[in-house]
Amino acid sequence: MKTTDTIAAIATAPGRGGIGVVRVSGGELTEFAFSICGRHPISRQATLCSFKGADGGVIDQGLLLYFPSPNSFTGEDVIELQGHGGPVVMQMLLQRCIELGARIAQPGEFSQRAFLNDKLDLAQAEAIADLIDASTTGAVRSAQRSLSGEFSKAVNSLVAQLIELRMLVEATLDFPEEEIDVIRDTDASQRLERLTIEIAALSTRARQGSLLRTGLHVVLAGLPNVGKSSLLNRLAGEERAIVTDVAGTTRDTLRETIQIEGIPLHIIDTAGLRDTDDKVERIGIERTWQEIERADMVLQLIDARSGETAADHAVAVRLPHKLPRIVIHNKCDLAGKTPHRTVEGRQVHLWLSAKLGQGVELLHDELLRLAGWVGHGEDVILARERHLTAIARASDALSRASTQLRQLELCAEELRQAQQCLSEITGEFTPDDLLGEIFSRFCIGK
Repeated sequence: MKTTDTIAAIATAPGRGGIGVVRVSGGELTEFAFSICGRHPISRQATLCSFKGADGGVIDQGLLLYFPSPNSFTGEDVIELQGHGGPVVMQMLLQRCIELGARIAQPGEFSQRAFLNDKLDLAQAEAIADLIDASTTGAVRSAQRSLSGEFSKAVNSLVAQLIELRMLVEATLDFPEEEIDVIRDTDASQRLERLTIEIAALSTRARQGSLLRTGLHVVLAGLPNVGKSSLLNRLAGEERAIVTDVAGTTRDTLRETIQIEGIPLHIIDTAGLRDTDDKVERIGIERTWQEIERADMVLQLIDARSGETAADHAVAVRLPHKLPRIVIHNKCDLAGKTPHRTVEGRQVHLWLSAKLGQGVELLHDELLRLAGWVGHGEDVILARERHLTAIARASDALSRASTQLRQLELCAEELRQAQQCLSEITGEFTPDDLLGEIFSRFCIGK
């Protein structure tokens, strides 16, 4: 990509700070820098100078950094004006850049130019946004792995193997007179099996990373006075919800985000589910069912003293069939029972006391298990939903290819589909409209 226009944006967060940065990218920017600072910049060297307006007056004093093409983030000439981090100062510097011919950058346009100029691939570009948005240390480490190219290397390795196998299969189609038995001579079946195993391993790493990136939405549901708010407070480590003996105290949803082994869990306390004539409480109950429909997991609380009642069973029946559920027998201390875990059929039951904190560690373990968390994230890559979809589609194509080894035309087509799906991850094959959607979600200065 060769661009002729110059873009500029404030690269630091809005508000006041000790330092603010205006970033500029475009073609030849040495004269641009001279117009602002009165001197030509020195490559990759911080220069103390005064930033001047069109009338020659000083806007601010700070550092000028110049990164000439192609050895810059975007692959173009890049300059950074590092001044005092006041919002008015930053706006004045940005306005001066616009007066000199720059335009305000679109969201993610700096990263988009870096991608289009082959400075990084699409997975690495997305990792920049993920690193900025990371809410846990585990997410930061995973985003760094993707940014360093670890995710892309794994994908490219699979693509290279697919290309080699496609070459062998399609050579057989092109030269049938050679009577090459591709199944026997190229060990195609074993190659496909190895590819399937490697793609499954990549999918596992990506799904773990998706958990770190987005977390899980966990809804606390059940009858009034079973201890939903007490459990929320216990998980949050502070008194976030009002707890009383009065049924219907919780009228609306209350959200709290916690972390377990670095995984964000968005815990949602809801109104007790029951028949009521109270108009406000009915609205809260309707919102409870709405939250359940959007949940990744539901914790159904029942009173350990009474066990599962007909009303509890009625709630369970209404829960979405495919929604993972843990039955929490709360107040086990009042029922004279110790915290423990049982499995009835496929349903997990936990006995605990939210008020005393007894058995909460059992809940932590079960949440991680249902989430599919299998390790401590040392090799996890921070994946997005489109990555997971692409990997799943590639895996399906490989599965179909393995059943078509005696019909090489069909096998070759499935291998091509698998390669195309994986190439979408790094951006080697990506529709332009998808690129626009991805980069539009970035910060303005990135």
